[in-house]
Amino acid sequence: MGVSVGLEVPSANCPLCPRLVGYRETNRTANPAWFNGAVPSFGPLDGRLLVVGLAPGVRGANRTGRPFTGDFAGVLLYQTLIKYGFAAGGYGADPADGMVLRDCRVTNAVRCVPPANLPTPAEITGCNPFLARELAAMPRLRVVLALGGVSHKAVLRARGLRAGLVAFAHGAVHALPDGLVMVDSYHVSRLNTNTGRLTTPMFEAVIADIAARLG
Repeated sequence: MGVSVGLEVPSANCPLCPRLVGYRETNRTANPAWFNGAVPSFGPLDGRLLVVGLAPGVRGANRTGRPFTGDFAGVLLYQTLIKYGFAAGGYGADPADGMVLRDCRVTNAVRCVPPANLPTPAEITGCNPFLARELAAMPRLRVVLALGGVSHKAVLRARGLRAGLVAFAHGAVHALPDGLVMVDSYHVSRLNTNTGRLTTPMFEAVIADIAARLG
C-alpha cells in the first residue's frame, strides 16, 4: 500500500485482482512507456465535489496516469468542469497540460484498467475499500457525482449502504442517510456521446445543478 496525505491508496502495482494484474503486465510489455498501474485520484482532498468514474481506459488514464486523461471521455468531463469553475486552465489530454481542479477531485470505482473496459463484480468489490477511504478522507465533501450505474452502486457500497438503496437515473439527486448528496449521470464515454444517450447539454445541466447546490 502507498500513503498520500493520510489517505491509504493502492500501489501502482496493486496485486489484489489477478485478472487486472495480468492485463496490466500485458500492456506493460506492449507499451513500456505507459503508466500501466493503479491510477491515482486527481484533485484536492479538501474539495466539496468528488467525481467517480468506472475505471481507467487502456489508452486514456492507463497510458497517462491521470483519471480521464488521454481518451475522449476526458474532453467532455474536463471541459465542463472548467466551464462551471471546478477546474482551471486547459485540458490538453496530458498530465502536463497545467490544468488544475478546484473544489473538486476525480477518481474511479476501479483503479486499474480492465479488459474491454469492464471490471468484474469481484474486481469492483475488491477496489471498493479504496473508494471508501477516499470518501472518508475528504473532510469538506458534500456531493458525489456517480458516472454510470456501476459507480452509483460502488459509492453506496463504500458508504456502507445497500447497492439498491436508490436507483440510478441520469440527473437524479439522492440525499443519502449520512448527509452526503449523490448525483447520477450517464458516463461521459464515447459510446454514450456518439449514440446520443448523453449530450453535452445533458451533462452540462448536471454539473450546473451541482455548482448551484455548492453555491
